[in-house]
Amino acid sequence: MLWPKKWRDAAPKPDRDEIVPAELPIALDGRLFAQHFAKLAESVEPDGGAEAYLERLGAKQRVYAEVLGAAADGLDMDAIERLLGHVFTARRHLPPALEELGGERCARLVSGLIARDAPVARRMQDFVDAMPGAQAIERREMQAAARLRRAAWDFAAEVVHFGDPVRFPLMSRWVWDRATQSGALREFIRGNDALAEIPFDNSPGVFEAARRWMAERIAENGIYRDVPLWIDLVLAQAYVGYLRSMTDGSLGADFGRSAAPHEQLAKLLGIDAPPNGARSRVKKQAA
Repeated sequence: MLWPKKWRDAAPKPDRDEIVPAELPIALDGRLFAQHFAKLAESVEPDGGAEAYLERLGAKQRVYAEVLGAAADGLDMDAIERLLGHVFTARRHLPPALEELGGERCARLVSGLIARDAPVARRMQDFVDAMPGAQAIERREMQAAARLRRAAWDFAAEVVHFGDPVRFPLMSRWVWDRATQSGALREFIRGNDALAEIPFDNSPGVFEAARRWMAERIAENGIYRDVPLWIDLVLAQAYVGYLRSMTDGSLGADFGRSAAPHEQLAKLLGIDAPPNGARSRVKKQAA
């Protein structure tokens, strides 16, 4: 992969966590990448430009490194809340489940996401399955259970990615969700509107294949620093563009229809400022 030297040197030696890129059944399109890349520069220009967003993403990653680096000594709920506050798609719906689990159980679950005793996809699924209420079978509870599972998956995906952005791609649902056939990856497929189904699954290999392809496109633009974070930015730009083209959607209302593109981009990436001077973005009550 075309990571710059400082990122390559930080990457651990290959082990069971190494993700083998899948062979994508549909090719991604370089011209669409160029469009999203150009749109990114336009979108963030009113808010300090791409470098400002890279710095904010870097600050987010440093928070994850600090919190997860202390995991061996035990995590408390305040530390876990620091991580959750940076996950826009989880910080509203996940807190009640975490509070019900309690600090000790939550600490074990979050620590399990960065352990190496099972493949990463298994660790993420175990985290989701551990959420109280995630296994609801009664019809009236199924919608809430599905919402909880989605939030738990996104939180797990961000812990894994921002805990080690060189090793792991971002595997959040907004990057790709097979169940809804939506996500940023769809926006890099030429003629996707005419396709009844995009044959991508949710395996880590698909996310890794797409990430390596994007790293190559970014290198073609002469960028060799902070490549993993650049990939996050371009993916987020593609998904925000999709959201703004839709009249509804599972996340559309949460973003705010009147928000500027750069505001929606910051929200999606979890680098938006807490509202009204609040110390945390985490919602203590279920919405």
